[in-house]
Amino acid sequence: MASVINLSTSISVFKSDLCSSRHIADVVLLHAKPPTIWKSRPLCHQPASMSFTQISSSNGFPPLEDSDRSNSPFEVLPADYGVHVGAVTSDLRRKTKIVCTIGPATSSRDMIWKLAETGMNVARLNMSHGDHASHQKTIDFVKEYNAQFQDNVIAIMLDTKGPEVRSADVPQPILLKEGQTFNFTIRRGVSTEDTVSVNYDDFVNDVEVGDILLVDGGMMSLAVKSKTNDSVKCEVIDGGELKSRRHLNVRGKSATLPSITEKDWEDIKFGVDNQVDFYAVSFVKDARVVHELKDYLKSHNADIHVIVKIESADSIPNLHSILSASDGAMVARGDLGAELPIEEVPLLQEDIIRRCHGMQKPVIVATNMLESMIAHPTPTRAEVSDIAIAVREGTDAIMLSGETAHGKYPLKAVKVMHSVALRTESSIKNSEAYPGNLSPHKSRMGEMFAFHSTTMSNTLNAPIIVFTRTGSMAILLSHYRPYSTIFAFTNQERIKQRLALYHGVMPIFMQFSNDAEETFSRAIKLLLSKGHLLEGQHVTLVQSGAQPIWREESTHHIQVRKVQG
Repeated sequence: MASVINLSTSISVFKSDLCSSRHIADVVLLHAKPPTIWKSRPLCHQPASMSFTQISSSNGFPPLEDSDRSNSPFEVLPADYGVHVGAVTSDLRRKTKIVCTIGPATSSRDMIWKLAETGMNVARLNMSHGDHASHQKTIDFVKEYNAQFQDNVIAIMLDTKGPEVRSADVPQPILLKEGQTFNFTIRRGVSTEDTVSVNYDDFVNDVEVGDILLVDGGMMSLAVKSKTNDSVKCEVIDGGELKSRRHLNVRGKSATLPSITEKDWEDIKFGVDNQVDFYAVSFVKDARVVHELKDYLKSHNADIHVIVKIESADSIPNLHSILSASDGAMVARGDLGAELPIEEVPLLQEDIIRRCHGMQKPVIVATNMLESMIAHPTPTRAEVSDIAIAVREGTDAIMLSGETAHGKYPLKAVKVMHSVALRTESSIKNSEAYPGNLSPHKSRMGEMFAFHSTTMSNTLNAPIIVFTRTGSMAILLSHYRPYSTIFAFTNQERIKQRLALYHGVMPIFMQFSNDAEETFSRAIKLLLSKGHLLEGQHVTLVQSGAQPIWREESTHHIQVRKVQG
């Protein structure tokens, strides 16, 4: 069928002569300039026409052939689902990214390689454990991996310890029984059957009689009965085994500690020296902490993005200003659920995801996602649902902590997270999942083109190709959640690694030449050779963003091209 597309944003469609590459056939060029600065020079003359044997529905699904099959997105898919129909191919790559915490179970070169091959997109360094020497080995292994693969990348996230209040080391676990008396003291080196030290000198001042102390995220709980100058006397409510260095929270309160401690600053400097990609800052209470860290990074000429961890009661009243100051957020549900009523956590998770999505900033959902797989080879059904809910809410990434750091089945945990996220994504219709983001009324040209690129990609089931030096257009496209993959080609290694966190973006490093067509051709050839594209498939090629490449600053392009081998 012939088609002439007219959009409401002063965009017209022309047939382009940019088909010289033997890898690229039919081209549709959407060419626009802001109305106040349009020039009279036309690019082409004839309206475009395209022929398709079959086009999928707007959510990227091939039409169902059997009349008695349900339209429900929860239908079990056939084994050959995703095989291309005619000239159109379903893109079933996972869009939600996976963050894996590296620890004793996964710190070897071999395990990091296997995690990357299984689905890890971001390697997390938990500075609450290990030392700089052990984390340095992880960084070196990840960088070695990245140097070997052009079309795959693992970003590095350094997660600060923060102002954690923890119990002291104990020679062996202490069994706490319901109703017994147990004490916490600020005196150092105490470890008996009824008293253990804490690492926070103001602990006695921060707690009050009647407070509820939660140990290890709520695995055990104690009620404060009385205080002395150096000790807190408690009654055990929910017992269990108290092991070394367990995290302590007071329900409804945050410790009066600085969000960035002296140890954190040492770890932050370590991250600057090693050029990590992200900091995850623990227990952020207000935007001032974020500005302080960003000023430090700017003074050290460090291009590292700041992810705020929302995990303290004090952060909730300041949520908007904290997120505005940051480069992204992590919903750290463990401590958040310890300091606030647990029934508030799902609502806060959804709210934080929505806020970050509206600010075009990445968001990570973390803690207890596959907790049972630390010890067992299969997850609980509730854990599977937890992953699916986070994916449907639109999170950019989901995180594994102890599952990959010290669990028995780290690779199986990643496989489960990958398969659940992928299957959930395949059931989501873009218009249903993100209705607030699909309005065509956009104030900026870049946003307008990201929206229309997504619309065309979804309609034609065509992966998106974007060339970027800053990552801005790839991030905008990610915000609109196209069903197909966003192949983001960049000539900046730092941008390639940073984009690894963003939903649906597959960053690829490639040097750009001065010849646009030559660069386009190399990109298509690479994607064909790696099996990311198939002959006969259509791709949506976007040229727009903060820094113009091969175009005038006031000119933006969307092209739909048909790939030929």
